[in-house]
Amino acid sequence: MKCFDDGLIFLKSSERGKCFIEYIPSENAWVPRILSSAKKRPFLSDPKYLLYKGFRVADTSDAGINLMYLPFDEKASIPRFTEAARHPHIEEQGYVLYYTNQCQFNGKYVPIVEQTASENNIPFKALRIETKEQAQAAPSPCTSYAMFYNGEFLTNEQFNDKKFLKLIQSK
Repeated sequence: MKCFDDGLIFLKSSERGKCFIEYIPSENAWVPRILSSAKKRPFLSDPKYLLYKGFRVADTSDAGINLMYLPFDEKASIPRFTEAARHPHIEEQGYVLYYTNQCQFNGKYVPIVEQTASENNIPFKALRIETKEQAQAAPSPCTSYAMFYNGEFLTNEQFNDKKFLKLIQSK
């Protein structure tokens, strides 16, 4: 994967199967930011831990996702979301998924959701983000996985077939 060639480091804890950290040199980052929320949400950083370590909320999206930063210099400018990330919305109808291959699980679960949608006649489109420019222009603060329905951001949480069908039934 090209991201590893650019210096991506992925470390998974042996303590908890879902605990990991990944980072990349900022000059190669597709979207150099750390994402959290007011309360702990799946696949986002723990806000309590980040606040404890001195991080601050720099910006908040309409989806309740916070951009956090660690100030090294009080005079430095505070990072901000792009307008598209701050107000996640698309024009397309049906279910639309923006994703990258940065997350190792997308290679397994995106095709499962595509197949499930096809088998159940669910309007679905998957758009893989492949470049830094696409990631920086994405319509969501979450570029690894962002599911929309009828233009509105739903979640950054990955789905298997059962979770996707449960989501469909709730709409």
